Amino acid sequence: MYQAFWLAVQFLTRLPTPSIGVATSRQVGISVLFYPVVGLLIGCLLAVFSLLIHGLNQYLQAALVLVAWVFLTGGLHLDGLADCADAWAGGLGSKEQSLAIMKDPAAGPIAVIILILIILVKWSALISIVNQQELEKLLAFPIMGRVSILLLMLSTPYVREKGLGETMSNNLPAQKAWGVVLVSLLISTWILGFFAIALACLLIWVLRRMALLRLGGVTGDVYGAVLEMVEAASMVIAVWKFG
Repeated sequence: MYQAFWLAVQFLTRLPTPSIGVATSRQVGISVLFYPVVGLLIGCLLAVFSLLIHGLNQYLQAALVLVAWVFLTGGLHLDGLADCADAWAGGLGSKEQSLAIMKDPAAGPIAVIILILIILVKWSALISIVNQQELEKLLAFPIMGRVSILLLMLSTPYVREKGLGETMSNNLPAQKAWGVVLVSLLISTWILGFFAIALACLLIWVLRRMALLRLGGVTGDVYGAVLEMVEAASMVIAVWKFG
């Protein structure tokens, strides 16, 4: 479990981690159980950082928190969102063409537009959150984003052969994963309220349905895209309802 936790930290963040050696497929699968925990860790670091720069202008404070957020995650999931945006625009409804576009490292104009929009939405929501000093909400957004990955792994086939996501989903302990999902949703509901979490779960279902219709399942890029969109949607809903 120790190695699995640090595997999750190593994969989802750019934080320094101890040497953990070569991981087995089973350990890779177990590491997914810690994704919401890593989300909580990210949220705590963002909240502490926001407190440290509290005296700054609210717009600059929100921008710096967002920069720290991207730095902590290495932009990993933003990359997945960009790849999916290009694939949905250029795949022309074809599974094979969509998957091929996702593997292309180049970002097209649609990807750039979507990235700008998602970052703008997050920054705007952060302005309200830091202005009202409701920093506890920062704990829930990364948790919900990573819960979305568990839900997709538990309910949706992985379509890219020999991908890392295939190893994760095939070795994920399903019963324990559902327990982690339940606890994570309860914590997030306590912080954000039932309405925000219910709509976030509805969005996960809609995006899952879109992936099934286009690809017949999910890929690592889809995991990243759903995570980013769930985080952004959770932020908007939280600010709208409670801001």
